Order: sequence, then structure tokens, then C-alpha cells
Amino acid sequence: MALILNIETATKVCSIALGNDGNLLGYTDINEDEYSHSEKLNLAIVELLKNNKLSFDDLDAVGISSGPGSYTGLRIGTSSAKGFCYGKDIPLISVNTLEELCHLSNIESGIKIPLIDARRMEVFGAIYSHDNKLLKEDFNLVIDEDSFANIEGEKYLFGNGADKLKEALANNPTIHFIDDIVCSAIGMITVAEDKFNANDFEDVAYFEPNYGKEFYTTAKKKVK
Repeated sequence: MALILNIETATKVCSIALGNDGNLLGYTDINEDEYSHSEKLNLAIVELLKNNKLSFDDLDAVGISSGPGSYTGLRIGTSSAKGFCYGKDIPLISVNTLEELCHLSNIESGIKIPLIDARRMEVFGAIYSHDNKLLKEDFNLVIDEDSFANIEGEKYLFGNGADKLKEALANNPTIHFIDDIVCSAIGMITVAEDKFNANDFEDVAYFEPNYGKEFYTTAKKKVK
């Protein structure tokens, strides 16, 4: 049982949420066209705690969205999270950004494929069951009309990278797009609580998020 501050900065959404024993206590989502994390994150955290009559001393841990995602956004979020953990001597918990997206979706059957925009016609993704069990770990995808063709069953694509596939996969009747699911720290709450109860913590000194650097250092790959 814990009071956990969850921080999500993997995309242009700057989001924070307070989880109390795995339940949402309060949240703030700032969704703007330009990255504003460095300007607004810490002020939003102070305001959220104040509005709930809490302080940093009340926190049991800090959760951070660990990517994949934006280098700049993840770096800012991780820096803030580490600072709070160091300052208050509390644990750091990481939550995969794609898993977080799955917890924001309400799908009762089929396959979940959360996708995050990378660059050009590329996305970060993973494959989960309808009940959020990981089936295929994080991958980098160069989009074409055969993407996910060898995966059986109904497939639900969402996240800010899904729009890039709509044209290429328009003729696949097993592909369904779910709009308006964007990264939010709300999706981190139950995962962070479970990790807290399992003592699944990161080393605050050495933790680094997944920036998806392989996109820039190796040849492009296709996942089908």
C-alpha cells in the first residue's frame, strides 16, 4: 500500500498522477503542440500535491514512464523523478510507456498493439493480450501494408503512432484503430502499485529510460 507520484513525459503530453493504494487520487494532463515539460512539470507536481493537501514528505515512491519515447521528454521526467527520490530517500519505479497505454484502453478481447510515434514512417510498439499480458517485447517498426499480417485475430492499434498506419493497413479487416488514447500517468497507477508491493525498484543512480536509440544507430527493421 503506497502513495505514489507517477510522472509521464515520453511524448508531448506532460502528465502526473497520484496513486493511493493503486487508486487514482488526482492527476494533471498537459497536452500541447510543443514540448513544455521543463517549464511546467515541477510546478504542476507542487500544485497537484497542494490540491490534495499533501507534500513530498507524504510520498512513498515516485513512478516514471520509462519509454520508449522522446529523448528530451524522458530525460526531463527522469531527472525530476530522480531528484525527488534522492531528496526524500524514496524508491524509484519504472513503468514501460507501452504497457501504460494498454492500461488506458478498455478492450475485452483480441490483441492490443500500442504504438508511439518515432520519426518519418517509424513507430515504437509492443504486442499485448487484451488483459495486458506482454506477448512481444518492444520493437521498432518501419510501416508497410504487411505490418502485423502474421498475427492472428482481431488487432487493436492505439497511441500517437497509430495514425501513421491507418492508410497502409486500411484494407486489413482484422485491424482496428482506437483514437484518443494518449499517454497519461493515470495508466501507470496500477502497475506502479504492483511493483511497489513487489519491491521492484530501480537503482536511482544508474537508471536510464529507453530512448529508442537503436532507431538512430542501426539499420531499419520490419516487424510483421
